[in-house]
Amino acid sequence: MGRHQLSMQRRLILHTDLKVSPLCLGTMTFGTPVGEREAVKIVHAALDLGINFIDTANMYEGYTRSMGSPGGLAEAYIGQALHGRRDHAVLATKAGNPIGPEPEDKGLSRTHLLRECERSLKRLQTDYLDLFYLHVPDPDTPLAESIAACAELIASGKTRHWAVSNFAADQTRQILDLCAEGNWPLPVAHQPSFSLLNRTIAEDLLPLCIEREVAVIAYRILESGLLSGKYTDPDNPPADSRAAEKPEWLPQLQDAQTQRSLAEISAQADAANLSLFDYTIRTTVSTPGITSAILGVKKPAQLAAAVRALD
Repeated sequence: MGRHQLSMQRRLILHTDLKVSPLCLGTMTFGTPVGEREAVKIVHAALDLGINFIDTANMYEGYTRSMGSPGGLAEAYIGQALHGRRDHAVLATKAGNPIGPEPEDKGLSRTHLLRECERSLKRLQTDYLDLFYLHVPDPDTPLAESIAACAELIASGKTRHWAVSNFAADQTRQILDLCAEGNWPLPVAHQPSFSLLNRTIAEDLLPLCIEREVAVIAYRILESGLLSGKYTDPDNPPADSRAAEKPEWLPQLQDAQTQRSLAEISAQADAANLSLFDYTIRTTVSTPGITSAILGVKKPAQLAAAVRALD
């Protein structure tokens, strides 16, 4: 493990002193199917392997979560795992998605963001975040209010920097312009969905982020497991796969265009003498503009496999 820790490169998030690994530990599985004991093992394995970047959200509590449930499990598990190791991690969380039935339990208002940041800090057992994301756009709150709230959190030391997730290119440009006009801290990162099967952001968002020096932290890089190499028969997913646990994902797996695209990518992997999984990991993290790629796992061994793919 020490060899990986030494060889795992660090990438600077521009306009910060944050140096992150090209792989980022995603924690959406924490809760179900990953319980606390296994989650702690996964976090420790990530740090031991040289993955110092940990991504979570106030809403994360596993696959069985329903929209509006309180969340918080993933953050609590991470807080337990980082006892004595907080300084070894670059820690990011998010707020904005519904975490309760009341109007103030969602969105990007100042009240919600400040409240949720405090709650996240308590669950994570830390007094500061490295990154605090606006998880999703909120059409009911002026962008200026959300930006000002993030500036307030930075000024109070609750978070070192702020970022956005799931914002379109035009929304991101508007945020950057508002920050420049109002002399507010700029968002230093953007977390969009990106994979070899879904390169939509390459059309506009990725070039914008490169131009404006915003780090891109890609999620869903394995496209819910489609690029893992485990789905050899689209009609019979493996018992421990995400498609088996969430059958509503089967139509995507069985889609004819998806199968054609998978065949093309698999051929590229074969030509490179790599497995589909290794090819996906390598190609994603080497995509210009991608600073780090989020990988969610159920077992520490899956992290080790991803690190080996970069060797």
